[in-house]
Amino acid sequence: MSSRFNSYRPDGEPTADRWAGALHLFDDAGGGVPVIGEGAAVDRWERAELLFEEKGYAEAAKLLAGIVAEFPEQVAPRLLLARAYYHSAQLKRAEEELRRVIDRDPVEHYAHLMLGRTLERQGRSAEAASWLRRAGALSGEFASG
Repeated sequence: MSSRFNSYRPDGEPTADRWAGALHLFDDAGGGVPVIGEGAAVDRWERAELLFEEKGYAEAAKLLAGIVAEFPEQVAPRLLLARAYYHSAQLKRAEEELRRVIDRDPVEHYAHLMLGRTLERQGRSAEAASWLRRAGALSGEFASG
């Protein structure tokens, strides 16, 4: 991760996770200073968002899984975890998390959309169709079919 401290995008701007990489420089192997993974939940959340932005989906999922375990009632980290699973091709895990999001927040239209897309990627198009219709209805976009 610290190798990203000096990384830049093709347009010359620093990468979004640049400072997350800088935080890694202060990790300690047993000297009593907590490593970033053990830091405050808000720090781990911000780092996970940065990793997700930079397409480090599997790394983001690891951080987010810990946050979700710590705060299971929160929908936002669980939804981002599901997205990280989806983008890292962990489709069964994505499906499980999306169903939990919908259980907690039945009108979260994006979770319905993601669940539909996740089911499609698993070759379950017939099952996906109802979730995609619900997502459209909840978002105000009434799809035909």
